[in-house]
Amino acid sequence: MNRWVYLFSEGSKEQKDLLGGKGANLAEMTKLGLPVPTGFTVTTEACLYYLDHSEQLTDEIKEQVMTAVETLAAKTGKKFDDLENPLLVSVRSGSKFSMPGMMDTVLNLGLNDRTVVALAENSQNERFAYDCYRRLLQMFGNVVMGMDNNDFESRITAVKKAAGLTFDTELTAEHWKQIVTEYKKIYQEKLQREFPQDPIEQLYLAIEAVFGSWNNQRAKTYRRLHDISDDLGTAVNVQEMVFGNFGESSGTGVVFSRNPSVGNSGLFGEYLINAQGEDVVAGVRTPKPIQVLADELPEQFQQLKTICESLEKHYHDMQDVEFTIEREKLFILQTRSGKRTSKAALTILLDFYNEGIIDEKELVSRIEAKDLEAALHPNFDEKALKNRESFLSGLAASPGAATGAAYFTAEAATAAKARGERVILVREETSPEDIEGIAVSEAVITSRGGMTSHAAVVARGMGICSVVGCERLIVSEENKATVGDNLIEEGTILSVNGTSGKIYFGEIPMEEVTNLVALDELHTIWERHAAIKVRANAETPNDIKTGMTLGAVGIGLARTEHMFFEKSRLLQFRQLILADSLAERLEVLDHLKKVQKQDFKFMYEAAKGKATTIRLLDPPLHEFLPKGADECREVAKELGKTFNEVKRKTDNLAEVNPMLGFRGLRLGVAYPEIYQMQAEAIIEAACEVMKETDFVIQPEIMIPFTIDADEFAQVRASIEGAIQTSLEKQKQELDYQIGTMIEIPRACFVADEIAEHADFFSFGTNDLTQMALGLSRDDSPRIVTQYLENGIFKEDPFQVLDESGVGALMKLAIERGRRVNPNLKIGVCGEAAAHPKSITFLNDLAIDYISCSPFRIPQAKMTLAQRALKV
Repeated sequence: MNRWVYLFSEGSKEQKDLLGGKGANLAEMTKLGLPVPTGFTVTTEACLYYLDHSEQLTDEIKEQVMTAVETLAAKTGKKFDDLENPLLVSVRSGSKFSMPGMMDTVLNLGLNDRTVVALAENSQNERFAYDCYRRLLQMFGNVVMGMDNNDFESRITAVKKAAGLTFDTELTAEHWKQIVTEYKKIYQEKLQREFPQDPIEQLYLAIEAVFGSWNNQRAKTYRRLHDISDDLGTAVNVQEMVFGNFGESSGTGVVFSRNPSVGNSGLFGEYLINAQGEDVVAGVRTPKPIQVLADELPEQFQQLKTICESLEKHYHDMQDVEFTIEREKLFILQTRSGKRTSKAALTILLDFYNEGIIDEKELVSRIEAKDLEAALHPNFDEKALKNRESFLSGLAASPGAATGAAYFTAEAATAAKARGERVILVREETSPEDIEGIAVSEAVITSRGGMTSHAAVVARGMGICSVVGCERLIVSEENKATVGDNLIEEGTILSVNGTSGKIYFGEIPMEEVTNLVALDELHTIWERHAAIKVRANAETPNDIKTGMTLGAVGIGLARTEHMFFEKSRLLQFRQLILADSLAERLEVLDHLKKVQKQDFKFMYEAAKGKATTIRLLDPPLHEFLPKGADECREVAKELGKTFNEVKRKTDNLAEVNPMLGFRGLRLGVAYPEIYQMQAEAIIEAACEVMKETDFVIQPEIMIPFTIDADEFAQVRASIEGAIQTSLEKQKQELDYQIGTMIEIPRACFVADEIAEHADFFSFGTNDLTQMALGLSRDDSPRIVTQYLENGIFKEDPFQVLDESGVGALMKLAIERGRRVNPNLKIGVCGEAAAHPKSITFLNDLAIDYISCSPFRIPQAKMTLAQRALKV
């Protein structure tokens, strides 16, 4: 016989596949002796069997459920349909992975026309009893029978209006009795049947409904967005009801053991006095901050705090805890790993490490790439923000900053995103049906709800900034909203600050980098474990500063060509190319050397003495020349030359395939004075910065596009002559290195010969991939897409290193190079080098460093440390 049902006392946290996350954690807390209402779990296997077999509960499953109900009755002293002490239960979903709000829940199951009277007598609170009954009728109708929730809400609204009341809390017992009668009429009107009075029938139908909710549209969408398998199924947890709506000494809430937005220690959450759990997250009433509970019910607050701390230590994670207080007695209804922002995730892990809850290996293994990436998203520029005035504020539910066009429905937001717009979703409150609209939005704004409302929890989990509970925001049904006299229509541009909770009209500039304090400590830890270092690719001093901020140990590729594309310099460089004599060329070079030297000084100052590899000019000369007749005439006029001279020189330098043409080191052979000028500028800049600061600089000069040892040796000798002349003028000694970029397959085969003359190799993965595969990177998307679809490529070779082809060439070059030059330093440049799959391969090649764009540095360092620790 298959086992379909487990009591809470029979499971453990390791059984998430079988019991779901909620069921496994309820079992674990029961085992720990925490105050958990007793109950049982119907397994995920039962769900999958149900879905695969005509969506009917089998007799075997029903029999095991009944046995568990009898055990529950024995433990609680309560029975279904008992007229003195009726058993009431909640029925909740619980899959392996947390899917907040995506599936269904039924509370107060077991109430009927008879037991509601018993509940009223036992509680001495008739209002409470009939409020519970109407909640069951409403939830059961919506969740189990598929009825429209608005049909129920409209009846409450009508009763309040007739009585001249505003809030649900003002309704009396007689009002709730009237509403119960109205609700039962809805069953007759919509379903032509009575609400089932048999608690066992209620239970079976509720279990089937929760199983069925695994395949509702919002759950499917959530799984697709979060890469959760459709084959897991959900468990169902049946648990004795405890009541937070028993009066002023009762309440319910949701609390995080640490702040899920920023990661600070201390309880963070909300609660309501005299309410049931769904009231907190539904946004119906505005809850109180959890710290206020310390004044209202201090003993229960301290008990809750102690339990949260023990759960953190037990699970090694920040917890999201649901609790209920029934007449001053605390119950824990659920614990799970809390959803958090990326910034909070890093802070929490570091705090756990520093508090001794986790060790260094666990810290490194648990950091996720998505958290690093999202944590570096820009915020609003502080100077720009000071000059702006917000028109609306609310609760800062999920930090970050975003600008976009306002849209008021998930459908409109999705359509706008498809048109290429940046979207801000504006809602009165969000529900699970809004999941697709939230997923495509830059930010979410709601007029209702608190810090644990649906919008807040989902936005935090997705890394989307959010401001909720904007009470002055009135959202109408005509796709517009007002804040006082201010009107927000579809397409209105808004800027949202999820960190401060303030909202602005119009666009606000963003900061380039968020300097994450937690990142500094992580860099130190990563570097303790990773043998391979991470440098930054850079073109400007700002790029270098960004790279250093994000943890680069140096600059692996500083390109020099961008410096010549600035307008005034471009004209001078064109004059250099179009010069009629060596004398004219040298005159231009003298001026260019001054500006290049200043550029290099800025670079060295930004790098603060860290290793900096500067690549000499690489692109073909024709890229700098004018395009078309009109531009040729303009350049001719500016340089005092004839149109025919400029046109002839431009035509002579034009190439059919410039990628394989007159570029890189070939320029150094044909025009040695260009590379000599650059080398002199590099050396003189280093000398001057060392005189002006306490930085120790060892320039690394990289010659690109090498194919032959003699070719490299010739150009090296040429620039070394210029370097020695500069050093003599400076009257200064300086250590420097000259190496080459390995980016042509032939260079890999003759790497041993080149290594005799080179101090270092740096693999250029972009060009090496292009030439090894015979595939232009600029034209590759169409081909790569086809090859991926046909299963020819497993990955895009420009994103993930081609191990069997390009990787084999690199391995050969390293082996041959190090054979003749054991001290040969080896780096790998290009974005593919930073991909986690590439790093796994490179980790075994005994290279010294990789170099990538600044924002990929943290992820690369993290992956290298994880690979070194084999986690």
